[in-house]
Amino acid sequence: MEFADLILTPKLDGVIMHGPFHKAVDGTLCITGHHLILSSRKEGVEELWLLHQNIDSVERKPNGFLSGSIIIKCKDFRIIQLDINNYEDFTKVATSIERLSTLEDTTKLYPFWYRPMYTILEDGWTAFRPETEYSKLIVQSEDWRISYVNKDFTVCPSYPSTVLVPKSVDDETIIIAASFRQGGRFPVLSYKHEGGSILLRSSQPMVGPNSRRCREDERLLNSVLGPGKRGYIIDTRTQALAQTAKSKGGGFELEIHYPQWRRVHKPIDRHNGLLECLGKLVEACNDTSTSMDRWLSRLESSNWMAHIKDALNCACLVAQCLDQEGASVLVHGSEGLDATLLVSSLAQVILNPDCRTIRGMEALVEREWVQAGYPFQTRHRRSCYAGSVTGGTTVSVGGVGTVVGGIKAPKGQQAPTFLLFLDCLSQVYSQFPCSFEFGHTFLILLFEHSYCSQFGTFLGDCEAERIKLQLSRRTVSLWSHLNRPEVLQSLLNPMYDPNNRVIWPSVAPMSLSLWSELFLRWSVGGISAGGGKELWEACKNLREDEKSLRATASRLRKQLTDLEKEAIEVGIIPPPKASPGATAAPTIGTPGQDGVAFPNEVSRTPTAPAS
Repeated sequence: MEFADLILTPKLDGVIMHGPFHKAVDGTLCITGHHLILSSRKEGVEELWLLHQNIDSVERKPNGFLSGSIIIKCKDFRIIQLDINNYEDFTKVATSIERLSTLEDTTKLYPFWYRPMYTILEDGWTAFRPETEYSKLIVQSEDWRISYVNKDFTVCPSYPSTVLVPKSVDDETIIIAASFRQGGRFPVLSYKHEGGSILLRSSQPMVGPNSRRCREDERLLNSVLGPGKRGYIIDTRTQALAQTAKSKGGGFELEIHYPQWRRVHKPIDRHNGLLECLGKLVEACNDTSTSMDRWLSRLESSNWMAHIKDALNCACLVAQCLDQEGASVLVHGSEGLDATLLVSSLAQVILNPDCRTIRGMEALVEREWVQAGYPFQTRHRRSCYAGSVTGGTTVSVGGVGTVVGGIKAPKGQQAPTFLLFLDCLSQVYSQFPCSFEFGHTFLILLFEHSYCSQFGTFLGDCEAERIKLQLSRRTVSLWSHLNRPEVLQSLLNPMYDPNNRVIWPSVAPMSLSLWSELFLRWSVGGISAGGGKELWEACKNLREDEKSLRATASRLRKQLTDLEKEAIEVGIIPPPKASPGATAAPTIGTPGQDGVAFPNEVSRTPTAPAS
C-alpha cells in the first residue's frame, strides 16, 4: 500500500497545537509519509516535525459532531494536542495518524528514505566490527579465537555471525553446547578484565525435569577457568523461578556437573513488568498538580527506582567477582537477553574506563545490545502510553475512553530494558561526574534514537534481520552522525578527567535519584533544555578559563626561569646553593591523573558476594 492511500487529509489549515512550554500555535497541519508537520509560517514560532514512528498512542476527544481534539502521546514522553474545528477533518486526520504510526512493513520506515545533507566521514556500520574490537584481545592472549560457526545463523538465530570462543574448544563442541541452551545462546565472551578474569553471557541451560546434562557445555565453560580456579554463575532469576523453569524444560547448571562453578541468584524482575512500572512513573511525572508527599508516594509505588537498585546491585556483584576475587563469571537469566545484557553492560562500565568515553560507549551498545541480539524493534514497538494495545485509538465518550481499531501486541514483548540501562548509567554518572566523557545529553539521544530515528542502527531484532533488510547499504548508521566533529563536540562533558580506576557506585536510597533530565523535561520547566543546558555551558566556560589560566601560568613560569638563568649569567643574582640533606619537593597530583583520586569519587569497597 502506498503512503497516499493511508493519508486521508494531507493538508489542513486552522489547526491549533498545544505542546509543552509553548503557547498555543494556530497553523497548517501537513501529513507526509513519515512526519507530522505543523507550521504557523510566522517568524520566531517553532514548527512541529514529529516522526510517525515516535507516536505511541492516539486519543480522539470529539466535541459532539462539530469538532474534536487529537491527543498524541509520544515514545519520548511528550504529549501534544491538536484542536480541529471540523468533525470530518478531525476523524480523517486521526485515522491517518493512526495508520502511519502502526506500519508493519519495516522498509516503509523513515530510515530507508532518509538521506543526510552532510558528508559521512566514518561509516558507522563498520566502525565496531567484532574482528576489530577483539583484535587486541586475540593478540594479547592465545586462549581465544574468533569463530564463524554461526555465519549462517543456524546455530543461534539471535547471535551475530562472529563470536569469540575459547581456542581449546572446536566448533563441533560449540554446536552441541548451543543445542543445550535456550535459543541456542551458548556462553560467549563479553569482556576480559585486566587481571585475566572473564565475563561470559548466555541463556539458561535446557536441563528440564529429568536433569539432563551436556558434557560439551560443561567443557566449554570449564575451558575458561585456569588450573585450580573457580567461577561464579550469576543467575538473574530468583531460585523459585529457576526451579519453575526447570520443570518447564529450562533450568540452571547443576552443581554435580559444574563443580568448579558456584551459582549465585541475584534476581532482577523480568522485562514483562518493566513497561507497567515505567507507565506509572511517567504518569506521576506528568501530574504537576499533586502534593509533594503524594508525588513521592507514586514515585516509590512505580518500583522503577527499585529496578535500578537491583540492576546496579547485580552489576556490582559481577564486577566484584571479576576485579576483587579474580574469578570468571557467567551471567544468564532465561532467554539471555534483557537482564543478562543489562548486567553485563553495567559491569563493564564499572570496570572498564574505555566504556566511559563516547566511542567506548558506542562500541559497548553495538557489541552488547545491537550485535548481541537485543530485539530493539520488538521491545520498542510501543512504549508506556500504549499499554497492551498496539495501534489502538482511544475515543473519549463522555469522559470515558474506549479502545477501537487496536492491533493486539504480543503480550509481554514490549519492554524498556534499554532505557533502564541508560537510567542506571545516569545514576553512575551523577555519582562520578568527572569520570565520564559524556553526560545526560548523550544518554537521552541514545534513548530517543532507540525508539524512533532517521538512522537504521536500532532497526531489526538481530544481525540476521539487519542483513536481510540490507540496513548497512540502505540506511545511515547513528554512529556516523554522532561521530561527526561538530556533533561530538556538543556531547563532550566539560568536567571530564580520565579516571582509569574501577568505580564502585552506591545503591543506597540517598544515592539514587529520579533522572529528571529525561522524565521531567516535558513537565517541569524544561530541565534539560533550560537550567541544565545553562549549567553545562557554565561548566564548559569555567573549564576553558582554567585551561587558559594554566597555559598563561606555564608561559609565565617559563619566562621567569629564563630570566633567572639570564640574571645568574650576567651576575645580577648569585646561583642558588643546595642545602645539605635537602630533598625534592613532593609533586602535587592533579585529580584524575597518575592515580590521584577525585575528592568526590572515592573508590568504595564493595560487599562480598552473597548466595
